[in-house]
Amino acid sequence: MELSTLDYSFIIVFFSIVLGIGIYVSKKSGKNSSEFFLSGRNMPWWLLGISMVATTFSTDTPNLVTDIVRTHGVSGNWVWWAFLLTGLLTVFIYAKLWRRSNVNTDLEFYEMRYGGKPASFLRKFRAIYLGALFNIITMASVTLAAIKIGGIMLGLEPWETVVGAGLITVTFSALGGFKGVVYTDFLLFFVAMAGAIGAAYYLVNIPEVGGIEALINHENVQGKLDILPDFSNKNALIMLFIIPLAVQWWSSWYPGAEPGGGGYIAQRMLASKDENHAIGATFFFNIMHYALRPWPWILVALASLVVFPDIASIHEAFPNIAESKLGQDLAYSAMLTKLPSGLLGIVLASLVAAYMSTISTQLNWGSSYIVFDFYKEQINPDATEKQMVAVGRISTVVLMILSAVLALALENALQIFEILLTFGAGTGLIFILRWFWWRINSWSEITAMFASGILSISLKTTSLGSFLFAPETGVFPDWFEYPFVVIVTTAIWLAATYLTQPESTEVLRSFYKKIQPGGPGWAKVVNEAKGDGENIAKDEKWSVPQGITAMLLGCVLIYTIMFATGYWIYGRTTSAMVLTGVAIVSGFLLIKAWNRMKEDIM
Repeated sequence: MELSTLDYSFIIVFFSIVLGIGIYVSKKSGKNSSEFFLSGRNMPWWLLGISMVATTFSTDTPNLVTDIVRTHGVSGNWVWWAFLLTGLLTVFIYAKLWRRSNVNTDLEFYEMRYGGKPASFLRKFRAIYLGALFNIITMASVTLAAIKIGGIMLGLEPWETVVGAGLITVTFSALGGFKGVVYTDFLLFFVAMAGAIGAAYYLVNIPEVGGIEALINHENVQGKLDILPDFSNKNALIMLFIIPLAVQWWSSWYPGAEPGGGGYIAQRMLASKDENHAIGATFFFNIMHYALRPWPWILVALASLVVFPDIASIHEAFPNIAESKLGQDLAYSAMLTKLPSGLLGIVLASLVAAYMSTISTQLNWGSSYIVFDFYKEQINPDATEKQMVAVGRISTVVLMILSAVLALALENALQIFEILLTFGAGTGLIFILRWFWWRINSWSEITAMFASGILSISLKTTSLGSFLFAPETGVFPDWFEYPFVVIVTTAIWLAATYLTQPESTEVLRSFYKKIQPGGPGWAKVVNEAKGDGENIAKDEKWSVPQGITAMLLGCVLIYTIMFATGYWIYGRTTSAMVLTGVAIVSGFLLIKAWNRMKEDIM
């Protein structure tokens, strides 16, 4: 496929603007570590919210959605739609707590909440475990998608895509720091959305597809349209709907959807002006991420079933693609090759935007762990601001190189998603409860982390997994693998919690005085402090019950918007109108609940 002069013009202008932003803010970003990683903690909600959306709008996301839709239908997306519950729990309960903590990274939280050598170990270990290992895997997934797009749309070799896309991204990331990331995200968001919507509209209407009505009535598509899974298919119902909604959302750690908030979502909450801006940013992100943005990708995925009904047809159309890179996720890139000049340039620029936004965020976030939670803690406690910024820039480059090398060895996006999901199974409940239950200690987190990882690896790579979960001969049905890891991991960390000493009185009281989490889970600590003549609790109403109410209303609002959007597209007018009405009512009730919460915060 050849690009026209117009296409090249769009891409060159886009690259120039992004690099210009990075260079423009580089001087201020390099002023100190707070500027480089948090932009001085003075960011407004709308800019941070757009940045979160842009960050999760990565090149691998449309590939993942395409893989899911082609394999399981639209309803298969519940494996990640269920994380809305996690996201809104963060919005209405944890966002204000994170902003109140005033830490530099979410890992610094460990030495605020826990004490002694175990807390120090936990912080340093997770700095490498998350900031390097998991971060590299996540970036490799995004880079793999870029490799597939480059291979199909431009005929590039994998190494050419990696070098071309990575070099520009790592340059502006190392120069601009967090401010550069957030400012460019603002541009990247609009370019990426325009590209995704434009591509969906055009591709649904190409002659091979024949428009939305022909698409919906096509025999390859009809069985894939349902937003809810087939309730008569027990295995699909359990795997794609019940487990995500009943277990997965609260039990699993997954980048961008950590229970209780964390990672780059926490980084943006920490960079906000105040608690209300932290709440506003995360709520805006969840509306865009779940309710509206998936539909352009879903439409392209459905259209691909008409044009490329199976992997063999994709391979036939693109014989130069290596067999190791073939998969259902390639269908998205394959469809984009049918775009006309001009729109092709915009869509390519949007895909580059999606790639750069995600990678730049991951680089800055991962680098912040390495600098604050490992380098300053373990190697150079007296590091100057200049040294920390320098280490941040060096680690940014190293992380990019390692993720690029790994990307060349991987095959498909869904494979990586499932690995990350299972690897964090069972740890999520700790991240939810540690703010509100005094008895959780650093050993709870350490044992959960290792138990989940060891169990996941064992079930995936040893005969134990086949013995327990083989489809026909295993002790348990295969769908029980994820809940099994959750149950065993939870039992292990609860046992460790009660078999080890609680955190010291000094640590617990200090944490409570700063965060004011409230609730019955801290009653023992608050009452003992009163008995010692120390008042650590402010006269503040416990906001969690109100937060849960707002969370549930938010779920109704966003899910009904998502469903209504789908039904308007499908032409099911009655269902769409009813759901739109429910969305309006739930939105009105949510505004009232939110206003009450804001009054409590002020």
